[in-house]
Amino acid sequence: MKEHKRFILLAALALFTLLLAACAAPVQQPAADAGEAAVPAAAEAQAGEEVTLRYFMWDPDFEETEQLMVDKFEAANPNIKVEMETVGTPEYWTKLGALSAAGDLPCVFSMSAGFVDQWISDGLILDIQEYVDRDINADDYFTGVFDVVRNKETGNMHAFPFAFVETVLFYNKDAFDAAGVPYPEEGWTWDQFLDAAQKLTLDNNGDGVIDQYGHYFYGRYAEIEPWVYQNAGRLLNEDKTRFEPDENAVEALAFLDSLIHEYGVAPEPKEMEGVRAKDLFPLGMTAMWVDGAWNIKNIRDTAGDSFKWAIAPIPRGPQAEGDAAYGWPDSLSIASTCENPDEAWAFINFMTGPERTIELTKGGKIPIYKPVALSEEFLEKDQQPDNKEFLLEWANYTGPTTFTPGWGEWRGYTDGAGLQGQLDEIFNGVTDLETALTNAMEHANSVLERYYPE
Repeated sequence: MKEHKRFILLAALALFTLLLAACAAPVQQPAADAGEAAVPAAAEAQAGEEVTLRYFMWDPDFEETEQLMVDKFEAANPNIKVEMETVGTPEYWTKLGALSAAGDLPCVFSMSAGFVDQWISDGLILDIQEYVDRDINADDYFTGVFDVVRNKETGNMHAFPFAFVETVLFYNKDAFDAAGVPYPEEGWTWDQFLDAAQKLTLDNNGDGVIDQYGHYFYGRYAEIEPWVYQNAGRLLNEDKTRFEPDENAVEALAFLDSLIHEYGVAPEPKEMEGVRAKDLFPLGMTAMWVDGAWNIKNIRDTAGDSFKWAIAPIPRGPQAEGDAAYGWPDSLSIASTCENPDEAWAFINFMTGPERTIELTKGGKIPIYKPVALSEEFLEKDQQPDNKEFLLEWANYTGPTTFTPGWGEWRGYTDGAGLQGQLDEIFNGVTDLETALTNAMEHANSVLERYYPE
């Protein structure tokens, strides 16, 4: 049975990969200052025979920075040697799945919010709740995303975030100023958003071609689900075992479709073929855009100082009673086969707390350890957006997600064959909402039934 599960896991990982962002894992006992070296939680690991830990991480862009962290840990723990290997996605998940099937997982490895439930279900990652209870002061961490890495049956954590991300609304301040539109504020509504989007949709030379849309989106999870949650909606049933959109979710999807086909303030996704979705906002082709805050770095790199921009809440739908921010972590897990779990936890604890370097989370990934996130270095007051502290305010509202075993498959994250593909059929005017959701429900539940049989 276990081999069968591992086969399913390996197949899923090879087909469906995840980029998700944000950070993982607790660290040592909190130090007096975020930049001050802290004492490892498992100080006893410094005594005894030398231990070697294998560590896999998934972002080659930060390999040099991460190696410096590893070196720092080894200096503080001279009897623990860490062998780090960096593998970029999608190869990371393919290789990790192969190692899992061979019973040769590294002790510590990067874990994604989209896959953690599946790895827990297959018994591949260690329950670390005992370590968390012993060493972690919850007041020092952004705990709103902890539920994403918990075992849904026991409530115990099986990974620890080093950072997390949220979806936000990006807006072009210069475009707002030119149109005389007030900037978005907390509590703003769909009606206010629509009014702004209409005023910000421009055909500058009257040739019938829109030069600047008010908004842009397609069927991607980070561009769609925030609207559902800000209308008090859900795409899954309460147990998260079946795809079952409620009325509020359907209302949110219908509103998004109306932005394209009724009000003309957003383009059909196919109209923008050949332009990367993440570049439409920094290239000035849309005045507003909802996506993950990690795009702060991309906007800086692409737009430079060509216009002023900021971040804001996703507008509230008519059913909302308050804000519900869509956020999730990137984490570190310990393999259930790890022979040195105490040392592995000491390493995770070191890599996610006061010693966490800002480089790995610059831009919009938020360090899970609050003192680091509140530092001037992270808030980057000398760069855009000039209100980056909003990320920390928005973190107070993190809550719902759709992450489940098989998420990448039923969501269509990689190739659009699942829900993403059906939503794009709606937004491209190929099919209607009812038909698309019927098709999505059939596909999604065929996946979820494998993990949650009747």
